[in-house]
Amino acid sequence: MIRTGLFSTIPEDHRDRLMALGREVSFPAGTRIFEEGSKADRFWVIHTGGVALDLHVPGRQRAVIETIGAGELLGWSWVCPPRQWHLGAETVSPVRAWEFNAQEVLDLCERDPALDHALLTYVVGTIGHRLRSARTRLLDLYGPYGSGEPR
Repeated sequence: MIRTGLFSTIPEDHRDRLMALGREVSFPAGTRIFEEGSKADRFWVIHTGGVALDLHVPGRQRAVIETIGAGELLGWSWVCPPRQWHLGAETVSPVRAWEFNAQEVLDLCERDPALDHALLTYVVGTIGHRLRSARTRLLDLYGPYGSGEPR
């Protein structure tokens, strides 16, 4: 098992309980895993491969915000109502991952406050990172020249 990212932040006994809910899945390159705005009822931790996270931009192609890989969390929108994806995701290479049913994990977290805290702390950090990535990428793509420079 990967001992980076999410799996490195959760104490081993809690990690084992979480992993008992996971199942291994694989996706070929070019697979659309989820669409922005659709129901977020699961999440993945990537074992191998890469996934591009993208944002719908009206009248333009999807804007790739970030590409994530091994050990990283794919999907955080399942945590917050209305539980709809904030981004889209598509594999850029073959991907192997652990898939988790969001409701099962939320139920486990309700019974295990230490796991809940560790998992949500990691997810909040991921959300912050993705928001910064989205802002930077959108400024690069659509902002006026020089808008991304520090003052």
